Amino acid sequence: MSRPTPRRRFPARPAPPPERPARSMLPVVDETSAGGLVVDVVDGIALCAVIARRNRAGRLEWCLPKGHLEYGETPEQAAVREVAEETGIHSQVIRHLATIDYWFAGHDRRVHKVVHHYLLAAVGGELTIENDPDHEAEDVAWIPLDVLPGRLAYPNERRVVAMARDVLVGPS
Repeated sequence: MSRPTPRRRFPARPAPPPERPARSMLPVVDETSAGGLVVDVVDGIALCAVIARRNRAGRLEWCLPKGHLEYGETPEQAAVREVAEETGIHSQVIRHLATIDYWFAGHDRRVHKVVHHYLLAAVGGELTIENDPDHEAEDVAWIPLDVLPGRLAYPNERRVVAMARDVLVGPS
């Protein structure tokens, strides 16, 4: 009589992760933000104040300053306030450039985000991230308009910069 082959013992299988609700089951939240491209012309060169912040994966990305509207604010007022908070630069709205909307999902909700982008003229202030109440901005810099698209992380923001360039110097 032959002996049965001993069975290999494997460690216990870890428990499956808790079930995540299907995307269609997640509640939808609408968010509205405003910000834009603040420009200062120095020695004939258009410079733009942009910020760097960490994305969800932890990488530093350069982007246009923007943030949520506060109660009773218009998008224009929010854009001026957010630019000042995140860059230290005081500005005034020249014109609306674009409204972008997109979706993203968090662990417990889906977010439909609408962002109003404006072209703004710098009227004072000093570059700083010290006044950013959320401390999302890790760096701030003046970047020449002509090289800015290559620095920005998001295609939608690169399109906003192209619209601003067309307003400032004409279509290329």
